[in-house]
Amino acid sequence: MQGFPFYEKPMRINYAKKKSDAVAKLDGSYVAKDKKGVKEKRKAPEQGGEAKRVMEKAMPMMGMMQGMMQGMIPPGMQPPANNAPPMPPKPRPTPPQTGSEIPHKILFLQNLPPETTEMMLTMLFEQFPGFKETRLVPGRHDIAFVEFEVDQQASQAKQALNQFKITPKNAMSISFANK
Repeated sequence: MQGFPFYEKPMRINYAKKKSDAVAKLDGSYVAKDKKGVKEKRKAPEQGGEAKRVMEKAMPMMGMMQGMMQGMIPPGMQPPANNAPPMPPKPRPTPPQTGSEIPHKILFLQNLPPETTEMMLTMLFEQFPGFKETRLVPGRHDIAFVEFEVDQQASQAKQALNQFKITPKNAMSISFANK
């Protein structure tokens, strides 16, 4: 796990410097700590006012940005000038679904870096309900398949992780596998 890319940065894992209160209670070495010191530490940054100064500098800029954004309303979204009732937007025709757009319980992953392992992909996708397995393609380091129990669960994972950057140069492309 050491060095595994997580949100475009290598993961760094270290041991704890001291026991947590829960572990200390279990082994009988727990000693209650003075809570006054904790409250004083929390108040110290507020007295410095660093965050307050940063916000004071940012507020005028945010107001100026809002004023600039108001003039950027798209033409179809501007209110009518003659007080006529607004026209409902026209429904867009849905294009016919092609092979990779038809929902399927198996996802096809592309643009994977050479160092991708089955374990890495499993850790990434097992957070979604219905995850079954990950399969790498032998001889091809840049593609893989991920299977879910039903196609709705695969759709959720696809929406959440499509274009996820495994490394700064490799944004994973996810599509539905052909049936």
